[in-house]
Amino acid sequence: MTDDDGAGRRVRLGVLGCADIAWRRTLPAAVADPQLDLVAVASRDAEKAKRFADRFGCAAVDGYAALLQRDDIDAVYIPLPAGLHARWIEAALRAGKHVLAEKPLTTDAATTTRLVDLARSHGLLLMENFMFTYHAQHAEVRRLVAEGAIGELRAFSAAFTIPELPDEDIRHQPSLGGGALLDVAGYPVRAAELFLGDGLEVVGSVLRRCTRRGVDMGGAALLRTPAGVTAQLTFGMANAYRSSYELWGSTGRIAVDRAFTPPPEHRPVIRIERQEGTQDITLAADNQFANVVRAFARGVLDGGALPAGTGHGTDAVLRHARLVDDIRRLAS
Repeated sequence: MTDDDGAGRRVRLGVLGCADIAWRRTLPAAVADPQLDLVAVASRDAEKAKRFADRFGCAAVDGYAALLQRDDIDAVYIPLPAGLHARWIEAALRAGKHVLAEKPLTTDAATTTRLVDLARSHGLLLMENFMFTYHAQHAEVRRLVAEGAIGELRAFSAAFTIPELPDEDIRHQPSLGGGALLDVAGYPVRAAELFLGDGLEVVGSVLRRCTRRGVDMGGAALLRTPAGVTAQLTFGMANAYRSSYELWGSTGRIAVDRAFTPPPEHRPVIRIERQEGTQDITLAADNQFANVVRAFARGVLDGGALPAGTGHGTDAVLRHARLVDDIRRLAS
């Protein structure tokens, strides 16, 4: 960690990979955060690394291993394809670096468990970047449900679907962790966890597979809580766009659109429908990317752990990985 002219400690950050999400969203948020100092970006393509370095005012590094060998980096952000996460998360942890990795953390629960245990044994923060969970709109929905705005919760539904991607997109490549289950399904699954809590069980699932590409292109899952609240989840990457969830209660319904990928300037609308009428609550805009990098930096500075009870810690990561495994297994 470094001090910035007496203003306080700063986390020295390196980046493994030049993904589009890093260029558009995560790194602009990182360089704006006073707790972070972006030191270097690594790529296997020197020109890509230079382009990122020029824009964000940091060093360009040739290759991921070379960045991990630097002693002026405390933590790394990994926006690589999912199939490469496990290798480079492990390498980063063994190099003594805290890790923020794009979702999914890995492609299976056993590997996720092994890496979580490795991070714990080294006293390092390992954080999975489900950025939408850091948006303020979801905390407001949770507050409304807890205060009885729709009565007793009975059911939850969520959908995240996107139009078909070009053939060469990495999400069509099995070796890189492609497929809808590992990409877009994570959002409705994580939303169900966020609102329904621990103890979710997968009771049925379907995956629509593409034999030409060797990956699943979409599907659905039915989950339930021990109390019998159900969650119906839909996901796909060859569909019309949809990003939403709904909660049904005994006296009303809450609906949220643009739930998972709202731009920073978007003002969310929470719709509450009851027998007596409909109420729209418009919230202030919020930047979930700024929120997640702030939480990561704070976790590193606080000794390698996120605050208890946030729903973003390693226990939540493990529960999520097991649910995704169960969806895959029951669809086989």
